[in-house]
Amino acid sequence: MTIEDLLRKYTAGIYDFSGIDLSEANLSGVKLIGVNLSQANLSVTNLSGANLSKANLTNAILNVARLSGANLSQAILNQASLNVANLIRADLNQAQLREASLIRAEMIRANLSGADLFAANLTSADLREATLRQANFRKANLSGAVLRGSSLRAANLEMANLHSADLVHTDLSGANLRDAELRKANLSRANLSGADLSGANLRWADLSGANLRWADLSGAKLSGAKLISTDLSNANLTNASLVHADLTQAKLIKAEWIGADLTSAILTGAKLYATSRYGLKTEGITCEWIDLSPTGDRSIIQKFNAEDAGDFFNETSPIIRIIVDAPLEHEANFTLAGAYYQISRQYRRLKQPPTMEIGRRRTVFTFRVERDEDLFPLAYIAILPFMDASSTQQSIEDVIDIIKGEDISYMGVKIPHRVRQLRAAIEEARNKAQSLKEVQKTLALAAKLKFFKTPTQTILTNSSAQTLIIYDNPSFGKRFINQQDKNGSFFDTISSESSQYLLPTVKMIKDFVKSFHYIEE
Repeated sequence: MTIEDLLRKYTAGIYDFSGIDLSEANLSGVKLIGVNLSQANLSVTNLSGANLSKANLTNAILNVARLSGANLSQAILNQASLNVANLIRADLNQAQLREASLIRAEMIRANLSGADLFAANLTSADLREATLRQANFRKANLSGAVLRGSSLRAANLEMANLHSADLVHTDLSGANLRDAELRKANLSRANLSGADLSGANLRWADLSGANLRWADLSGAKLSGAKLISTDLSNANLTNASLVHADLTQAKLIKAEWIGADLTSAILTGAKLYATSRYGLKTEGITCEWIDLSPTGDRSIIQKFNAEDAGDFFNETSPIIRIIVDAPLEHEANFTLAGAYYQISRQYRRLKQPPTMEIGRRRTVFTFRVERDEDLFPLAYIAILPFMDASSTQQSIEDVIDIIKGEDISYMGVKIPHRVRQLRAAIEEARNKAQSLKEVQKTLALAAKLKFFKTPTQTILTNSSAQTLIIYDNPSFGKRFINQQDKNGSFFDTISSESSQYLLPTVKMIKDFVKSFHYIEE
Protein backbone atom coordinates (compact mmCIF):
# COMPACT_ATOMS: atom_id res chain seq x y z
CA MET A 1 0.00 0.00 0.00
CA THR A 2 1.30 3.43 -0.92
CA ILE A 3 1.28 6.37 1.44
CA GLU A 4 -1.34 8.05 -0.75
CA ASP A 5 -3.63 5.00 -0.42
CA LEU A 6 -3.23 4.98 3.35
CA LEU A 7 -4.05 8.66 3.69
CA ARG A 8 -7.04 8.36 1.35
CA LYS A 9 -8.51 5.44 3.31
CA TYR A 10 -7.85 7.21 6.60
CA THR A 11 -9.69 10.28 5.32
CA ALA A 12 -12.55 7.97 4.34
CA GLY A 13 -12.81 6.77 7.94
CA ILE A 14 -10.74 3.60 7.76
CA TYR A 15 -8.42 3.49 10.81
CA ASP A 16 -7.24 -0.12 10.90
CA PHE A 17 -3.85 -0.58 9.23
CA SER A 18 -2.46 -3.24 11.57
CA GLY A 19 0.51 -5.17 10.22
CA ILE A 20 1.21 -2.68 7.42
CA ASP A 21 4.79 -2.32 6.13
CA LEU A 22 5.81 1.32 5.82
CA SER A 23 9.51 0.95 6.51
CA GLU A 24 11.65 3.86 5.28
CA ALA A 25 8.50 5.77 4.22
CA ASN A 26 8.22 9.54 4.58
CA LEU A 27 5.22 10.35 6.76
CA SER A 28 6.51 13.58 8.25
CA GLY A 29 3.77 15.91 9.35
CA VAL A 30 0.93 13.47 8.67
CA LYS A 31 -2.21 13.53 10.79
CA LEU A 32 -3.24 10.01 11.84
CA ILE A 33 -5.05 10.56 15.15
CA GLY A 34 -6.38 7.31 16.62
CA VAL A 35 -5.00 5.17 13.75
CA ASN A 36 -4.39 1.46 14.32
CA LEU A 37 -0.79 0.62 13.34
CA SER A 38 -0.36 -2.31 15.71
CA GLN A 39 2.33 -4.76 14.56
CA ALA A 40 3.18 -2.38 11.71
CA ASN A 41 6.73 -2.17 10.35
CA LEU A 42 7.78 1.47 10.58
CA SER A 43 11.55 0.97 10.77
CA VAL A 44 13.57 3.97 9.57
CA THR A 45 10.27 5.71 8.79
CA ASN A 46 10.18 9.49 8.93
CA LEU A 47 7.33 10.52 11.24
CA SER A 48 8.80 13.86 12.32
CA GLY A 49 6.07 16.26 13.39
CA ALA A 50 3.37 13.65 12.75
CA ASN A 51 0.20 13.65 14.85
CA LEU A 52 -0.30 10.12 16.14
CA SER A 53 -2.14 10.97 19.33
CA LYS A 54 -4.27 8.11 20.65
CA ALA A 55 -2.82 5.87 17.93
CA ASN A 56 -2.48 2.12 18.53
CA LEU A 57 1.13 1.09 17.89
CA THR A 58 1.14 -2.05 19.99
CA ASN A 59 3.99 -4.36 18.95
CA ALA A 60 4.91 -1.96 16.14
CA ILE A 61 8.51 -1.85 14.90
CA LEU A 62 9.87 1.69 14.92
CA ASN A 63 13.59 1.04 15.10
CA VAL A 64 15.68 4.04 13.93
CA ALA A 65 12.41 5.84 13.13
CA ARG A 66 12.37 9.63 13.10
CA LEU A 67 9.70 10.89 15.49
CA SER A 68 11.17 14.23 16.53
CA GLY A 69 8.42 16.63 17.49
CA ALA A 70 5.78 13.97 16.88
CA ASN A 71 2.53 14.01 18.86
CA LEU A 72 2.11 10.61 20.49
CA SER A 73 0.05 11.75 23.47
CA GLN A 74 -2.13 8.95 24.84
CA ALA A 75 -0.79 6.66 22.11
CA ILE A 76 -0.53 2.91 22.83
CA LEU A 77 3.00 1.63 22.23
CA ASN A 78 2.97 -1.41 24.48
CA GLN A 79 5.73 -3.88 23.53
CA ALA A 80 6.69 -1.66 20.59
CA SER A 81 10.29 -1.57 19.41
CA LEU A 82 11.77 1.94 19.25
CA ASN A 83 15.47 1.15 19.45
CA VAL A 84 17.70 4.06 18.36
CA ALA A 85 14.56 6.00 17.43
CA ASN A 86 14.67 9.81 17.35
CA LEU A 87 12.03 11.10 19.76
CA ILE A 88 13.59 14.49 20.44
CA ARG A 89 10.91 16.87 21.75
CA ALA A 90 8.24 14.25 21.05
CA ASP A 91 4.99 14.50 23.02
CA LEU A 92 4.29 11.18 24.76
CA ASN A 93 2.10 12.62 27.47
CA GLN A 94 0.12 9.77 29.11
CA ALA A 95 1.28 7.34 26.42
CA GLN A 96 1.41 3.61 27.12
CA LEU A 97 4.84 2.04 26.57
CA ARG A 98 4.60 -1.04 28.76
CA GLU A 99 7.46 -3.45 28.04
CA ALA A 100 8.46 -1.32 25.05
CA SER A 101 12.07 -1.41 23.83
CA LEU A 102 13.73 2.02 23.63
CA ILE A 103 17.40 1.00 23.66
CA ARG A 104 19.62 4.01 22.86
CA ALA A 105 16.55 6.03 21.89
CA GLU A 106 17.03 9.80 21.64
CA MET A 107 14.40 11.43 23.83
CA ILE A 108 15.98 14.78 24.61
CA ARG A 109 13.35 17.20 25.98
CA ALA A 110 10.57 14.73 25.23
CA ASN A 111 7.38 14.94 27.28
CA LEU A 112 6.44 11.67 28.97
CA SER A 113 4.42 13.08 31.86
CA GLY A 114 2.06 10.43 33.18
CA ALA A 115 3.34 7.91 30.64
CA ASP A 116 3.31 4.20 31.53
CA LEU A 117 6.71 2.60 30.89
CA PHE A 118 6.32 -0.42 33.14
CA ALA A 119 9.19 -2.88 32.52
CA ALA A 120 10.26 -0.89 29.43
CA ASN A 121 13.86 -1.21 28.23
CA LEU A 122 15.56 2.19 28.01
CA THR A 123 19.15 1.01 28.23
CA SER A 124 21.50 3.87 27.30
CA ALA A 125 18.55 6.04 26.22
CA ASP A 126 19.14 9.80 26.09
CA LEU A 127 16.47 11.57 28.16
CA ARG A 128 18.28 14.81 28.87
CA GLU A 129 15.94 17.56 30.10
CA ALA A 130 12.93 15.32 29.44
CA THR A 131 9.66 15.90 31.29
CA LEU A 132 8.79 12.64 33.08
CA ARG A 133 6.58 13.85 35.91
CA GLN A 134 4.43 11.11 37.47
CA ALA A 135 5.59 8.65 34.81
CA ASN A 136 5.56 4.94 35.64
CA PHE A 137 9.01 3.33 35.28
CA ARG A 138 8.33 0.47 37.67
CA LYS A 139 10.75 -2.39 36.87
CA ALA A 140 12.00 -0.45 33.82
CA ASN A 141 15.59 -0.84 32.64
CA LEU A 142 17.31 2.55 32.56
CA SER A 143 20.86 1.29 32.99
CA GLY A 144 23.33 3.69 31.44
CA ALA A 145 20.52 6.10 30.53
CA VAL A 146 21.18 9.84 30.48
CA LEU A 147 18.54 11.73 32.46
CA ARG A 148 20.61 14.80 33.22
CA GLY A 149 18.41 17.78 34.02
CA SER A 150 15.17 15.86 33.49
CA SER A 151 12.08 16.13 35.69
CA LEU A 152 10.93 12.90 37.34
CA ARG A 153 8.91 14.55 40.06
CA ALA A 154 6.58 12.04 41.77
CA ALA A 155 7.55 9.39 39.19
CA ASN A 156 7.34 5.70 40.03
CA LEU A 157 10.76 4.03 39.67
CA GLU A 158 10.16 1.20 42.10
CA MET A 159 12.53 -1.69 41.38
CA ALA A 160 13.79 0.13 38.26
CA ASN A 161 17.33 -0.52 37.04
CA LEU A 162 19.31 2.74 36.94
CA HIS A 163 22.77 1.21 37.13
CA SER A 164 25.37 3.79 36.05
CA ALA A 165 22.62 6.19 34.92
CA ASP A 166 23.40 9.91 34.60
CA LEU A 167 20.96 11.76 36.87
CA VAL A 168 22.92 14.95 37.44
CA HIS A 169 20.60 17.86 38.33
CA THR A 170 17.57 15.60 37.88
CA ASP A 171 14.39 16.47 39.77
CA LEU A 172 13.28 13.30 41.59
CA SER A 173 11.41 15.03 44.39
CA GLY A 174 8.69 12.82 45.80
CA ALA A 175 9.65 9.99 43.46
CA ASN A 176 9.24 6.33 44.38
CA LEU A 177 12.63 4.61 44.06
CA ARG A 178 11.92 1.82 46.50
CA ASP A 179 14.26 -1.14 45.93
CA ALA A 180 15.64 0.55 42.80
CA GLU A 181 19.05 -0.41 41.40
CA LEU A 182 21.18 2.76 41.41
CA ARG A 183 24.64 1.29 41.71
CA LYS A 184 27.29 3.69 40.38
CA ALA A 185 24.59 6.15 39.30
CA ASN A 186 25.54 9.83 39.15
CA LEU A 187 23.00 11.77 41.23
CA SER A 188 25.16 14.75 42.05
CA ARG A 189 23.14 17.90 42.70
CA ALA A 190 19.91 15.96 42.06
CA ASN A 191 16.72 16.90 43.91
CA LEU A 192 15.53 13.83 45.83
CA SER A 193 13.65 15.65 48.56
CA GLY A 194 10.86 13.50 49.96
CA ALA A 195 11.80 10.61 47.67
CA ASP A 196 11.32 7.00 48.77
CA LEU A 197 14.66 5.22 48.42
CA SER A 198 14.00 2.55 51.02
CA GLY A 199 15.91 -0.61 50.19
CA ALA A 200 17.50 1.01 47.12
CA ASN A 201 20.97 -0.05 46.01
CA LEU A 202 23.13 3.11 45.86
CA ARG A 203 26.52 1.45 46.23
CA TRP A 204 29.27 3.68 44.85
CA ALA A 205 26.68 6.20 43.64
CA ASP A 206 27.61 9.88 43.48
CA LEU A 207 25.14 11.91 45.57
CA SER A 208 27.42 14.84 46.27
CA GLY A 209 25.51 18.09 46.66
CA ALA A 210 22.17 16.31 46.23
CA ASN A 211 19.02 17.35 48.08
CA LEU A 212 17.73 14.40 50.12
CA ARG A 213 15.74 16.36 52.68
CA TRP A 214 12.99 14.19 54.22
CA ALA A 215 13.95 11.31 51.91
CA ASP A 216 13.37 7.74 53.06
CA LEU A 217 16.63 5.79 52.83
CA SER A 218 15.76 3.16 55.41
CA GLY A 219 17.56 -0.07 54.64
CA ALA A 220 19.26 1.53 51.62
CA LYS A 221 22.66 0.28 50.50
CA LEU A 222 25.03 3.26 50.34
CA SER A 223 28.36 1.51 50.74
CA GLY A 224 31.09 3.53 49.04
CA ALA A 225 28.62 6.26 48.06
CA LYS A 226 29.82 9.83 47.67
CA LEU A 227 27.66 12.08 49.87
CA ILE A 228 29.92 15.12 50.08
CA SER A 229 27.88 18.22 51.07
CA THR A 230 24.67 16.25 50.54
CA ASP A 231 21.61 17.61 52.36
CA LEU A 232 20.10 14.76 54.39
CA SER A 233 18.18 16.92 56.85
CA ASN A 234 15.28 15.01 58.42
CA ALA A 235 16.09 12.01 56.20
CA ASN A 236 15.38 8.48 57.36
CA LEU A 237 18.58 6.39 57.24
CA THR A 238 17.42 3.73 59.68
CA ASN A 239 19.40 0.51 59.18
CA ALA A 240 21.08 1.94 56.07
CA SER A 241 24.50 0.63 55.04
CA LEU A 242 27.03 3.48 54.76
CA VAL A 243 30.20 1.40 54.87
CA HIS A 244 33.09 3.41 53.34
CA ALA A 245 30.64 6.19 52.41
CA ASP A 246 32.03 9.73 52.17
CA LEU A 247 29.81 12.07 54.23
CA THR A 248 32.26 14.96 54.35
CA GLN A 249 30.32 18.11 55.33
CA ALA A 250 27.02 16.33 54.71
CA LYS A 251 23.99 17.98 56.31
CA LEU A 252 22.39 15.45 58.64
CA ILE A 253 20.42 17.84 60.83
CA LYS A 254 17.58 15.95 62.58
CA ALA A 255 18.24 12.86 60.47
CA GLU A 256 17.14 9.46 61.81
CA TRP A 257 19.81 6.78 61.42
CA ILE A 258 19.55 4.33 64.29
CA GLY A 259 20.92 0.99 63.16
CA ALA A 260 22.99 2.53 60.34
CA ASP A 261 26.35 0.93 59.55
CA LEU A 262 29.02 3.66 59.24
CA THR A 263 32.01 1.33 59.35
CA SER A 264 35.04 3.09 57.80
CA ALA A 265 32.87 6.02 56.66
CA ILE A 266 34.17 9.61 56.46
CA LEU A 267 32.21 12.08 58.62
CA THR A 268 34.56 15.05 58.86
CA GLY A 269 32.58 18.29 58.88
CA ALA A 270 29.18 16.60 58.96
CA LYS A 271 26.35 18.74 60.35
CA LEU A 272 24.72 16.69 63.11
CA TYR A 273 22.48 19.01 65.11
CA ALA A 274 19.67 17.08 66.87
CA THR A 275 20.82 13.83 65.26
CA SER A 276 21.16 10.73 67.41
CA ARG A 277 24.72 9.57 68.13
CA TYR A 278 23.50 6.20 69.32
CA GLY A 279 22.63 2.89 67.74
CA LEU A 280 25.35 3.23 65.09
CA LYS A 281 28.18 1.02 63.89
CA THR A 282 31.20 3.31 63.66
CA GLU A 283 34.27 1.09 63.66
CA GLY A 284 37.12 2.67 61.70
CA ILE A 285 35.35 5.94 60.91
CA THR A 286 37.33 9.04 59.90
CA CYS A 287 36.09 12.19 61.61
CA GLU A 288 38.28 15.17 62.50
CA TRP A 289 35.39 17.45 63.49
CA ILE A 290 31.61 17.85 63.25
CA ASP A 291 29.24 20.82 63.21
CA LEU A 292 26.60 20.77 65.97
CA SER A 293 25.08 24.21 65.32
CA PRO A 294 21.29 24.36 64.71
CA THR A 295 21.69 25.92 61.25
CA GLY A 296 24.97 24.28 60.25
CA ASP A 297 26.86 27.58 60.40
CA ARG A 298 29.85 26.07 62.29
CA SER A 299 29.14 28.13 65.40
CA ILE A 300 29.33 24.94 67.52
CA ILE A 301 32.22 22.69 66.51
CA GLN A 302 33.20 19.38 68.14
CA LYS A 303 36.79 18.39 67.32
CA PHE A 304 38.22 14.92 67.72
CA ASN A 305 41.56 13.22 68.08
CA ALA A 306 42.03 10.02 66.09
CA GLU A 307 40.63 7.85 68.89
CA ASP A 308 37.87 10.22 70.06
CA ALA A 309 35.38 9.91 67.18
CA GLY A 310 34.58 6.29 67.92
CA ASP A 311 33.92 7.26 71.53
CA PHE A 312 31.55 10.04 70.48
CA PHE A 313 29.57 7.85 68.10
CA ASN A 314 28.47 4.69 69.82
CA GLU A 315 25.99 1.85 69.59
CA THR A 316 23.86 2.35 72.74
CA SER A 317 20.92 4.69 73.18
CA PRO A 318 20.55 6.00 76.76
CA ILE A 319 17.32 4.77 78.29
CA ILE A 320 15.26 4.98 81.48
CA ARG A 321 13.38 1.88 82.57
CA ILE A 322 10.62 2.01 85.15
CA ILE A 323 9.70 -1.53 86.11
CA VAL A 324 6.36 -1.97 87.88
CA ASP A 325 5.77 -5.14 89.88
CA ALA A 326 2.33 -5.76 88.33
CA PRO A 327 0.76 -6.28 84.88
CA LEU A 328 -0.73 -3.16 83.28
CA GLU A 329 -4.51 -2.90 83.31
CA HIS A 330 -6.70 -0.95 80.86
CA GLU A 331 -7.76 1.71 83.35
CA ALA A 332 -4.18 2.26 84.51
CA ASN A 333 -3.00 2.43 80.90
CA PHE A 334 -5.56 5.12 80.09
CA THR A 335 -4.66 7.11 83.20
CA LEU A 336 -0.93 6.85 82.57
CA ALA A 337 -1.29 8.01 78.95
CA GLY A 338 -3.20 11.07 80.16
CA ALA A 339 -0.59 11.83 82.81
CA TYR A 340 2.35 11.65 80.42
CA TYR A 341 0.47 13.73 77.85
CA GLN A 342 -0.10 16.50 80.41
CA ILE A 343 3.50 16.29 81.65
CA SER A 344 4.95 16.48 78.13
CA ARG A 345 3.03 19.68 77.44
CA GLN A 346 4.88 21.46 80.24
CA TYR A 347 8.16 19.55 80.39
CA ARG A 348 9.55 19.57 76.86
CA ARG A 349 12.37 17.13 77.57
CA LEU A 350 9.75 14.37 77.70
CA LYS A 351 9.37 14.25 73.93
CA GLN A 352 7.99 10.75 73.40
CA PRO A 353 5.79 8.38 75.37
CA PRO A 354 7.48 5.24 76.69
CA THR A 355 7.44 1.85 75.02
CA MET A 356 5.70 -0.82 77.07
CA GLU A 357 6.48 -4.45 77.72
CA ILE A 358 3.66 -6.11 79.64
CA GLY A 359 4.24 -9.46 81.25
CA ARG A 360 2.14 -11.65 83.48
CA ARG A 361 3.65 -10.19 86.64
CA ARG A 362 5.48 -7.03 85.64
CA THR A 363 5.31 -4.04 83.30
CA VAL A 364 8.39 -2.30 81.91
CA PHE A 365 8.19 1.31 80.66
CA THR A 366 11.20 2.35 78.57
CA PHE A 367 11.99 6.00 77.80
CA ARG A 368 14.61 6.70 75.12
CA VAL A 369 16.74 9.75 75.87
CA GLU A 370 18.68 11.86 73.38
CA ARG A 371 21.54 12.79 75.72
CA ASP A 372 23.14 11.11 78.71
CA GLU A 373 22.82 14.25 80.80
CA ASP A 374 19.01 14.08 80.45
CA LEU A 375 18.78 10.69 82.19
CA PHE A 376 18.51 11.96 85.78
CA PRO A 377 16.06 14.87 85.25
CA LEU A 378 13.83 12.80 82.94
CA ALA A 379 13.71 9.94 85.43
CA TYR A 380 12.80 12.50 88.09
CA ILE A 381 9.74 13.52 86.03
CA ALA A 382 8.83 10.13 84.51
CA ILE A 383 8.22 8.52 87.93
CA LEU A 384 5.63 11.17 88.90
CA PRO A 385 2.47 9.06 88.37
CA PHE A 386 3.65 6.36 90.80
CA MET A 387 3.47 6.20 94.59
CA ASP A 388 7.23 5.58 94.57
CA ALA A 389 7.75 9.04 93.02
CA SER A 390 8.91 10.85 96.16
CA SER A 391 11.31 8.04 97.17
CA THR A 392 12.74 7.79 93.67
CA GLN A 393 13.15 11.56 93.37
CA GLN A 394 14.87 11.73 96.75
CA SER A 395 17.19 8.94 95.65
CA ILE A 396 18.10 10.90 92.49
CA GLU A 397 18.87 14.00 94.53
CA ASP A 398 20.96 11.95 96.98
CA VAL A 399 22.93 10.37 94.13
CA ILE A 400 23.84 13.79 92.72
CA ASP A 401 24.75 15.06 96.19
CA ILE A 402 27.07 12.10 96.75
CA ILE A 403 29.30 13.10 93.83
CA LYS A 404 29.05 16.88 94.16
CA GLY A 405 32.70 17.12 95.16
CA GLU A 406 33.99 14.62 92.61
CA ASP A 407 35.92 15.41 89.43
CA ILE A 408 34.03 14.17 86.36
CA SER A 409 36.07 13.79 83.19
CA TYR A 410 35.18 13.46 79.51
CA MET A 411 37.66 12.01 77.02
CA GLY A 412 40.32 12.10 79.73
CA VAL A 413 39.83 15.79 80.57
CA LYS A 414 38.55 16.82 84.01
CA ILE A 415 35.39 18.88 83.73
CA PRO A 416 34.32 20.03 87.21
CA HIS A 417 31.15 21.76 86.03
CA ARG A 418 29.49 18.49 84.89
CA VAL A 419 28.04 17.76 88.33
CA ARG A 420 26.90 21.37 88.63
CA GLN A 421 25.05 20.94 85.34
CA LEU A 422 23.38 17.79 86.60
CA ARG A 423 22.40 19.48 89.86
CA ALA A 424 20.90 22.40 87.89
CA ALA A 425 18.92 20.00 85.71
CA ILE A 426 17.56 18.21 88.79
CA GLU A 427 16.62 21.54 90.35
CA GLU A 428 14.74 22.46 87.18
CA ALA A 429 12.95 19.08 87.21
CA ARG A 430 12.05 19.52 90.92
CA ASN A 431 10.56 22.96 90.27
CA LYS A 432 8.67 21.68 87.25
CA ALA A 433 7.30 18.70 89.18
CA GLN A 434 5.92 21.06 91.82
CA SER A 435 4.30 23.35 89.26
CA LEU A 436 2.54 20.72 87.13
CA LYS A 437 -0.88 21.81 88.33
CA GLU A 438 -2.77 20.49 85.29
CA VAL A 439 -1.43 17.04 86.06
CA GLN A 440 -2.63 16.98 89.66
CA LYS A 441 -6.11 15.68 88.83
CA THR A 442 -4.68 12.91 86.70
CA LEU A 443 -2.12 12.02 89.37
CA ALA A 444 -4.83 12.01 92.01
CA LEU A 445 -6.78 9.52 89.91
CA ALA A 446 -3.64 7.40 89.49
CA ALA A 447 -3.13 7.36 93.26
CA LYS A 448 -6.45 5.52 93.65
CA LEU A 449 -5.47 2.70 91.30
CA LYS A 450 -3.65 -0.35 92.67
CA PHE A 451 -1.22 -0.42 89.73
CA PHE A 452 0.36 2.91 90.71
CA LYS A 453 0.75 1.83 94.34
CA THR A 454 2.80 -1.19 93.29
CA PRO A 455 6.57 -1.25 94.08
CA THR A 456 8.84 -0.09 91.28
CA GLN A 457 12.44 -0.11 90.12
CA THR A 458 14.02 2.74 88.16
CA ILE A 459 17.10 1.80 86.15
CA LEU A 460 19.22 4.13 84.00
CA THR A 461 21.40 2.93 81.12
CA ASN A 462 23.83 5.43 79.59
CA SER A 463 25.32 5.58 76.09
CA SER A 464 28.28 3.48 77.20
CA ALA A 465 25.87 0.65 78.11
CA GLN A 466 26.54 1.14 81.84
CA THR A 467 23.52 0.77 84.12
CA LEU A 468 22.66 2.35 87.45
CA ILE A 469 19.75 1.27 89.63
CA ILE A 470 18.54 4.63 90.84
CA TYR A 471 15.75 3.23 93.01
CA ASP A 472 14.61 -0.26 93.98
CA ASN A 473 11.63 -0.46 96.29
CA PRO A 474 12.56 -2.98 99.04
CA SER A 475 9.18 -4.65 98.51
CA PHE A 476 9.79 -5.11 94.79
CA GLY A 477 9.43 -8.79 93.88
CA LYS A 478 7.99 -9.68 97.27
CA ARG A 479 4.63 -11.40 97.07
CA PHE A 480 1.77 -10.00 99.12
CA ILE A 481 0.37 -12.20 101.89
CA ASN A 482 -3.08 -12.18 103.45
CA GLN A 483 -3.44 -11.42 107.14
CA GLN A 484 -6.50 -11.08 109.32
CA ASP A 485 -7.26 -8.00 111.36
CA LYS A 486 -9.03 -7.93 114.74
CA ASN A 487 -12.42 -7.72 113.07
CA GLY A 488 -11.84 -10.88 111.07
CA SER A 489 -11.42 -9.20 107.66
CA PHE A 490 -8.38 -9.82 105.43
CA PHE A 491 -5.90 -7.23 104.24
CA ASP A 492 -2.70 -7.30 102.16
CA THR A 493 0.63 -6.59 103.73
CA ILE A 494 4.25 -6.94 102.69
CA SER A 495 7.34 -8.32 104.29
CA SER A 496 8.57 -6.48 107.37
CA GLU A 497 11.99 -5.83 105.77
CA SER A 498 13.35 -2.32 105.94
CA SER A 499 11.75 0.09 103.49
CA GLN A 500 14.98 2.05 103.14
CA TYR A 501 16.65 1.68 99.75
CA LEU A 502 20.45 1.51 99.83
CA LEU A 503 21.99 3.96 97.37
CA PRO A 504 24.65 2.90 94.84
CA THR A 505 28.25 3.36 95.97
CA VAL A 506 30.23 6.48 95.16
CA LYS A 507 32.36 4.52 92.70
CA MET A 508 29.31 3.14 90.89
CA ILE A 509 27.77 6.59 90.54
CA LYS A 510 31.04 8.23 89.54
CA ASP A 511 31.84 5.57 86.92
CA PHE A 512 28.33 5.88 85.52
CA VAL A 513 28.52 9.66 85.12
CA LYS A 514 32.13 9.65 83.87
CA SER A 515 31.12 7.39 80.99
CA PHE A 516 28.60 9.93 79.66
CA HIS A 517 29.15 11.19 76.11
CA TYR A 518 28.73 14.94 76.28
CA ILE A 519 28.04 17.33 73.41
CA GLU A 520 30.20 20.41 73.68
CA GLU A 521 28.29 23.67 73.37
